[in-house]
Amino acid sequence: MTGPEMVNGFTGEHLSAQPQHIRELIDRRAHLLGPGYQLFYTNPVEVSRGSGVHLYDSAGNEYLDAYNNVVSLGHCHPAVVDAVTRQLSTLTTNTRYLQADLLDFSERLLATFPAELDRVTYTCTGSEANDLALRVARAHTGNTGIIVTRNAYHGVTAEVAAFSPSLGPASPLGPHVRTISAPDPRRQGDAVTDLLRAEIRAAIDDLRRHGFGVCALVVDSIFSSDGVQPFPTDLLGVLAAEVRAAGGVYLADEVQAGFGRTGAGWWGFGRHAVVPDLVTLGKPMGNGIPVAATVLRHEIGREFGRNVRYFNTFGGSNVPIAAASAVLDTITREGLIENAREIGAQLLRGFAEIVSGYQCLAEVRGAGLFLGVEVIAPEDTGPDRVLAQSLVDDLREHFVLVSASGPDGNVIKIRPPLVFGTEDAALLLDRFADAATRVLPA
Repeated sequence: MTGPEMVNGFTGEHLSAQPQHIRELIDRRAHLLGPGYQLFYTNPVEVSRGSGVHLYDSAGNEYLDAYNNVVSLGHCHPAVVDAVTRQLSTLTTNTRYLQADLLDFSERLLATFPAELDRVTYTCTGSEANDLALRVARAHTGNTGIIVTRNAYHGVTAEVAAFSPSLGPASPLGPHVRTISAPDPRRQGDAVTDLLRAEIRAAIDDLRRHGFGVCALVVDSIFSSDGVQPFPTDLLGVLAAEVRAAGGVYLADEVQAGFGRTGAGWWGFGRHAVVPDLVTLGKPMGNGIPVAATVLRHEIGREFGRNVRYFNTFGGSNVPIAAASAVLDTITREGLIENAREIGAQLLRGFAEIVSGYQCLAEVRGAGLFLGVEVIAPEDTGPDRVLAQSLVDDLREHFVLVSASGPDGNVIKIRPPLVFGTEDAALLLDRFADAATRVLPA
């Protein structure tokens, strides 16, 4: 139960306060599961089933899930359940056979992207997709240097962990990795774009000086692990231009911001009016079924394809593709991109009203159904991780699930399923307001 600290993680400090059956489950995990696993929340949540925007524990308590990006259509969405069940009873095999369903889905998926992004390769996870994308980028550029933001998270393979600084000091960055600040207009002001342009130029120069060259800028377009920073939207184009001028490529990690979550089209990078060279997809793509992908410009993959044979046993196999196809259909049929925009606007207004009443709530920011509320110390306005965790824990005790993010762990991260409705949003706002009155100083 001990180990590297995780934002909103269970440390074991409150183990003795847990009910007996929870202590028994935690003990069994400790004696059965391998190293590194961690649980959410000071008081971990036991879940036994899910439905729509709710999770349920073994006692039947209903939790409003305002955090889960994996099941972006909501828990156990019938369209995905039916599609996977039908496919399991028909066929499941790999991409080394000719199968129309894989090609049909690929055409539909690529149709959601700018025309320049015209090829797709399937994997099982976002980590694998990022790993593959970097192999492709290295083959194309002949360089190895990577630039990411200072608290970015991009995955857990050895290669990808080497450019995921949010994993902490126990997971060191590779010598070929340089970091730049994430945008933070509240602190950086109107100079944010100029500041980051200067930082990326310095990173490029340093990579060249050490013989790595510039391979890729890898960015999550909502800057989720950096504390949810959706603005300014002219920034990514500036950074991408600097990297391309240095011989590198721009890789958009859409694992968290993609599939309509920002309410401004299918992909988060679209808000920034820039077309990436590669895009990686993950978690929400199969609504709980492991499926991910790397989307790319065909010319970027040409050198990799000449020299490398790529195969992924389950990447692109029938069952995950059936799940992903159902997700694509459902987002369109149920108007979930529009829903993310409308419900997101409702939440943004509601949180702004709550924030205005507390000195220690610095601001709410977000796009669509991806929001962050920044918590600061009332005495010195510095980040207050403890107070943020208290808010998260209070909400959990009142059956609402959110989490925390940012380099200081002080940004409440709100990322509900895309099927969140008006009543769900109203309940979340009511519960948050109540938690604030209990936890925050007046």
